[in-house]
Amino acid sequence: MNAVTATERLPVTGAWREGDPPGRRRWHPARRPLPLEAGGELPGFRLAFETWGRLAPDASNAVLVLHALTGDSHVAGPAGPGHPTPGWWDPLVGPGRALDTDRWFVVAPNVLGGCQGSTGPASARPDGRPWGGAFPFLTQRDQVAAEAGLADALGVARWALVVGGSMGGMRAVEWAVSYPERTGALLLLATTAAASAEQIAWAGVQLRAIRSDPGWQGGDYHDSGRGPATGLGLARRLAHITYRSEPELGTRFGRAPQSAEDPWHGGRYQVDSYLDHHAAKLVRRFDAASYVTLTEAMNAHDVGRGRGGPRAALARVTCPALVAGVDSDRLYPLAQQRELASLIPGADRLRVLESPYGHDGFLIESEQVGSLVRELLD
Repeated sequence: MNAVTATERLPVTGAWREGDPPGRRRWHPARRPLPLEAGGELPGFRLAFETWGRLAPDASNAVLVLHALTGDSHVAGPAGPGHPTPGWWDPLVGPGRALDTDRWFVVAPNVLGGCQGSTGPASARPDGRPWGGAFPFLTQRDQVAAEAGLADALGVARWALVVGGSMGGMRAVEWAVSYPERTGALLLLATTAAASAEQIAWAGVQLRAIRSDPGWQGGDYHDSGRGPATGLGLARRLAHITYRSEPELGTRFGRAPQSAEDPWHGGRYQVDSYLDHHAAKLVRRFDAASYVTLTEAMNAHDVGRGRGGPRAALARVTCPALVAGVDSDRLYPLAQQRELASLIPGADRLRVLESPYGHDGFLIESEQVGSLVRELLD
């Protein structure tokens, strides 16, 4: 796909205009169907995105930020209409911050298949009905190809930096391998070159929890008034355990009961209440079918597929790169980031984020992440 120049931008209809306020959600409707790696194509799709800062006349200052599984385009700013949660990397984006919006034009798309404005299973297909269970299987490469179309529409021929963690890191590394000429620098956080058997196993149990809920209805529940809320909540509880570390859970909760509840008589422990809270939050803001679609895409992640393996694929990366992991991450252990750092030609030594928070450390340790961003951009 050929990039357009900053002065030849394709129109981004639906919302985006030069001078729109920062953090306002916009939509990029695709001009043509998206061919899919698994076969077939996705017609009539769109990507939601948000931007901060201003694009330079030569479009040289654009930074692409890619979110994790249940994230969205709202990287910075308060919760509000269209934004069910505050910005998930708010300390990193803004004037004087690591992603200084007085200098950089920051772009954050909602991933294809998601449920915060981009086309996903809850969206209408060409006949007007929700896609539901008929939504096609997506891979990270499909999602990156859709994001490349957004870059074209914005007039960004080459990102100054592509950054992502976890699932966002999977897409970031795909950007650097699929479009090396369009990736000026690369920051990979708590991610991997390919999903491991254990990661697929954890994800598989979550998928089973959702699909075993009677409300799943084969994925065709969006017009029924009843969805798989119980299954999605169970999936989130399981996932959240893998996102945090055992020492953190022990320090925060130990064996303490929840308030006046008695675990010996049907009550909960504090850690149970903590997981219930996060499950309820996700059920209120996320579509179970999108959770399934994106989880399956993560399980399919293998940067070396059809490219001669990870070593040959990562040899395509031509930009400076930093790879960082979290020392307490039990879901994406440091060995996976060490492999990425060793196989990417332009990568420096592995960087380690020190955090008690497990996999979620890449979201929480904003000061440490910010120093890596500045290192690459400065």
